[in-house]
Amino acid sequence: MSADPQEQLAVGQEVARRTYPVHRADLVRYAGASGDFNPIHWSESTAVGVGLPGVIAHGMFTMALAGRLVQEWAGGDPGRIASYGVRFTKPVVVPEEGTEVEVVAVVGALTEAGDDGPATVRLDLTATCAGVGVLTKARAVVTR
Repeated sequence: MSADPQEQLAVGQEVARRTYPVHRADLVRYAGASGDFNPIHWSESTAVGVGLPGVIAHGMFTMALAGRLVQEWAGGDPGRIASYGVRFTKPVVVPEEGTEVEVVAVVGALTEAGDDGPATVRLDLTATCAGVGVLTKARAVVTR
């Protein structure tokens, strides 16, 4: 899945796809790492009590899954990621048995090296859970 700097890329080309399992234990670990202990991310009764369909993943956790795909595609080198951003569309609901988030990266644009910087590829990302888009305008610019 890693990007080969010599690989011929084309706009519209799918370059990476991965399905990530998500379990409530992952959310608890993420809460510990991020300091976000909001009970909607671990307590079913609290989540439902505030009108959510159940426990939901942290938005930044979901963003991190898509970012993980980009880093893997960039050969594991986070220094190649020049920019990365998303908008959150829908929450990832995580039932007790867990769920999955699928992330797909497609080449959105290519630039050549020039006076203003190195050659880059813009990856347009989609992230879905149970067939529903959970991120929008998810894009990463990676140096080639």
